[in-house]
Amino acid sequence: MSEAKRLQQIRHNLERRARVYHFACVFLRGRGFLEVTTPVRVAELAPEAFITPVASEDRWLITSPELHMKRLLAAGYERIFQISRCFRKGEKGRLHNPEFDLLEWYRANAGYGEVIHDTEELIVSIADALGTGTNIIYQGQKINLRPPWPKINVREAFLRYAGWDPTANFDQQRFDTDMATLVQPKLPTEHPTVLTEYPAQAASLSRLKPGNSAVAERAEVFIGGLELANAYSELNNAAEQRRRFESEIAHIEREQGIKMPMPERFLSAVGGMPLSGGIALGLERLVMLFCNTRFINEITAFTEDNI
Repeated sequence: MSEAKRLQQIRHNLERRARVYHFACVFLRGRGFLEVTTPVRVAELAPEAFITPVASEDRWLITSPELHMKRLLAAGYERIFQISRCFRKGEKGRLHNPEFDLLEWYRANAGYGEVIHDTEELIVSIADALGTGTNIIYQGQKINLRPPWPKINVREAFLRYAGWDPTANFDQQRFDTDMATLVQPKLPTEHPTVLTEYPAQAASLSRLKPGNSAVAERAEVFIGGLELANAYSELNNAAEQRRRFESEIAHIEREQGIKMPMPERFLSAVGGMPLSGGIALGLERLVMLFCNTRFINEITAFTEDNI
């Protein structure tokens, strides 16, 4: 198929994509969130062992706008959001492109429960604006988007579907494999599902749950088999965050041979950040949901394969 023919065939999806982006911004602005812009090419990133960044001369292309948005929270901004172009090396496939859009928003004096509630309302609002209603079909699955969405903690999900408790005996490789092959495919698809209380080792920028340091206040939203959004009650203890980053940096250097810098500007600010909730939502995947498409290139004009 010629490029022109392919682009003509996906025009309806691209038009719907533009509307989803627009309605997301309208929703957040209407709830008092300030739209901000932060750098895409930066001197420091959050070191994350299982995300490979893209170098740009002596800088990095962002994997997320998180660090700069939290610096705004520390400066007194209470509700902020942005749609940011992000880059992650090697992430390519049916659901991935190395260059993609994240919708992130943060609320001061809140936690991950509040931003999950925002997400429920956001997606219902977009569905109403698009005229789909809250009962949609994605890849043959009937999905009721009406909140509140069922929530299950990771320990219960893994015991039920994988037969072990990752919060008691964490193994990163086994956790990632079983999440992808055993747990996620068995989550209910008739409604969105929220997985909560991830193992502490799987949430390097999240607060630990009070009274249970084995788990973190992290949650992920799954709809129709799509991993859609990742929410945190944000860690604001600079000393603890430094310790976690040191561990991540050592792992990255050992496994990838990359020496990541310590994000000192972020660490100098994060101790002044109020208790906050934040979430990153993959906009391309949300568009896939509302366009009923299986492949990211069906809602993207140009991907890694045709640029």
